[in-house]
Amino acid sequence: MPYIKDLLQSLFMMASMVEARDPYTGGHLWRVSQFSGLLAKKAGLPSDEVARISVGGFLHDLGKIAIPDHILNKAGSLTDLEYEMMKTHPEVGSRLLSGHPLAELVRSAVLSHHETPIGTGYPHALRGNDLPTDARIISICDAFDAMTSTRPYRQAMPITQALNIIQREKGKQFDAHLATLWVSLGECGALQHIVGHSESGIPLQACPICGPTIVITRQHQHGNHVFCRHCGGESELSKSNGDIQVRPTGRKGTPRDLEPEADVDLINELVVLASHHLQHTL
Repeated sequence: MPYIKDLLQSLFMMASMVEARDPYTGGHLWRVSQFSGLLAKKAGLPSDEVARISVGGFLHDLGKIAIPDHILNKAGSLTDLEYEMMKTHPEVGSRLLSGHPLAELVRSAVLSHHETPIGTGYPHALRGNDLPTDARIISICDAFDAMTSTRPYRQAMPITQALNIIQREKGKQFDAHLATLWVSLGECGALQHIVGHSESGIPLQACPICGPTIVITRQHQHGNHVFCRHCGGESELSKSNGDIQVRPTGRKGTPRDLEPEADVDLINELVVLASHHLQHTL
């Protein structure tokens, strides 16, 4: 298929801008993509399937573009009505893919990542073998990242606690075989370099004023000013001997400073890697 890199980039860019709306989930798509590739490889899938599932992991939350900010960022429990609204995001994401030449590569990841083996998931209450493999994989990786990341309603869990929950939910919320493989990856330390990072080698930073994520990219340099998109606070970035910290300046960012921004270099890197493995299958 011609222009596969351009087509992949359009999908990655769209997903990145959706993620940028949520000040707590910076790096979530990268982490789920990386986790999904690891689990697909551990499951013995061929390289083109590993690449396809990694792409699906990055795109799985496309539909959250339609979820209001007050629901995405709510610090307490969702009401029944708010939860029903949240449950619309898989089908919205699937509709967003309509007409895109690569839609069928990732549609099941976007549409079915909240389904469960026992039929208690959404939007279609699929069960057992009706669940696509990529959705089963991304379901585990998405849930694990949610548990090991700070959200408005709770602090991040330790890796061991999240693994225990996945172990407990084998065969119920999560595919039993894939969950066993995932726990083995976690127990051997294969997830440590991804948990709590927004990209390889760059740990997440929390806003020192209000707590949400400030995503640092490899393009940020020592002394740069970075901004919290929740409170608008400005911080100065410190990079020294591999250590990264942010320190508040006491100032607020301008509207231009607070505009959502995609990490173009990271997207380009992911696109090149995915296209290398997928170009012969399209």
